[in-house]
Amino acid sequence: MDRVFFNGKIYVEREHFEQAMLVQDDRIVRVGSDGEVLAAAPNGCERVDLEGRTVVPGFNDSHLHILMLGDNLNQVALHGCTSMAEVISRGREFLAAHNLPAGQTLQGFGWNQDYFTDEVRMPNRYDLDQISTEHPIIFSRACGHAISINSRAIEMLGLTAQTPQPMGGEFSIGENGEPDGLLFERASDLLAPLRPEQTPEVMASYLKAAMDYAASMGVTTAQSNDLSENNYPDFLAAIDLLRQRNDITCRYFAQCSFTDPRKLETFFAEGHVRGDGDSLAQIGSIKMFIDGSLGARTALLRGPYADDPNAVGIKTLPDDLFDEIVRVTDAHNCTVVTHCIGDGAVENCLTSYSRVIGDGPNKNRHGIIHCQITDADQLARIRDLDVCAMVQPIFIHYDMHVVRERVGDALAETSYNFGTMGRMGIHVSYGTDCPVEDLNPFENLYCAVTRRDLNGGEVYLPGECVDIYTAIDNYTYESAYTCFDENQRGRLQPGYLADFVILDADIFTVPAEQIKAIRPVATYLGGRAVYQR
Repeated sequence: MDRVFFNGKIYVEREHFEQAMLVQDDRIVRVGSDGEVLAAAPNGCERVDLEGRTVVPGFNDSHLHILMLGDNLNQVALHGCTSMAEVISRGREFLAAHNLPAGQTLQGFGWNQDYFTDEVRMPNRYDLDQISTEHPIIFSRACGHAISINSRAIEMLGLTAQTPQPMGGEFSIGENGEPDGLLFERASDLLAPLRPEQTPEVMASYLKAAMDYAASMGVTTAQSNDLSENNYPDFLAAIDLLRQRNDITCRYFAQCSFTDPRKLETFFAEGHVRGDGDSLAQIGSIKMFIDGSLGARTALLRGPYADDPNAVGIKTLPDDLFDEIVRVTDAHNCTVVTHCIGDGAVENCLTSYSRVIGDGPNKNRHGIIHCQITDADQLARIRDLDVCAMVQPIFIHYDMHVVRERVGDALAETSYNFGTMGRMGIHVSYGTDCPVEDLNPFENLYCAVTRRDLNGGEVYLPGECVDIYTAIDNYTYESAYTCFDENQRGRLQPGYLADFVILDADIFTVPAEQIKAIRPVATYLGGRAVYQR
């Protein structure tokens, strides 16, 4: 269907706006003044009056976990808990409201001990026992890199002090010599027997709910880490169910997790290489983890934590195994994107990439996700290797309050240097790591532009602020670059897919502190309305 959108402020590129846009099928064919575009519109073309509103390209979240978001909509919401007591009360309230039978797992997500005002520590088995001793309980920290479980869960898993620690993770032992209910990094794999089975139908329902939420936030592409070496046949079946039902309301670009090179070779041999799929859902990149999170002190540093000299973080993958997966992926002309938060993880990743890339170009656009704790020399290496930086400005909301105590003043001055990265010529794209943070792009943009937390107040490294044009381009065009899709996504220009968002305020002129309050009036995917307020 042909549609002409007119009487608007359509963002074309930096400081360039037009009034109208003609869309035929799923593509933009003309952008210009109202007079030009309306005159070019075919007879009978549907006309949409934008009523003077601002229009931007659909946001492309360069890293999140959209399946987990859909799953979390059915769990205890623990974001914003300000005390251990509140975590416990929310768990009790959820049980009372949902009448879970004894033995069924109670899951929750989002606690952060640094926000607790009663006891500033992670919940252990005995805290969660106050919710229930009849239900196994799994409550994940907001970062997803630390998990609390109760005594019933420990019992059902048969977890003891003699249980071997897993590769790339650990569960902690309490003063009484028994597991205390805290698991870190890949120790979460031990919890698989307690989690509900994720059939294709279940996964499709989670994805549909999360995609609809994404559309309501103006996110039209999700580069999402959900598919793994263990679930990919069922996950791909879930995507096919959504295709058949015409239920894809947000384009899906899979970041696929593998730790076994043989399984990865099989995955590629089956044809699941970059681009496998269609414009709505396709295989994207291979997602790796090297470390954990700063808040949980599992991010891998090159030296000890400033506030805990006994901690340096956790390396979640041996160097030789990481190197092999990078080599296999690059040989198949696919992209590796690696979770690196600590400077130790960044260093390991760059060293591995350099062994593969050598002196040649980074033709497969290998990237670093998060890229938080860095020094000046590492930023220069990222630039010289042409490695993409897939960052989350929204993390500043929390991390600005803990980074100095975690890594010290010197390293804090060269970390989260997202503005410097862009000025150096590094490809910088924005994401949220949802559900670690909300999928909301406007809060993300606010943090990028102001470098303040969501409550206002002090600015963290004011020299790292970017203007709103840069922030939006990083969230649209640069995110499309990481997908090898910059020629058809991320701009509102002829030939590009008609993925765009109509906003309720002019994001280019409002005071910076008001950016976080902006919301979509409507979201279009390939010229089709997938959300209307």
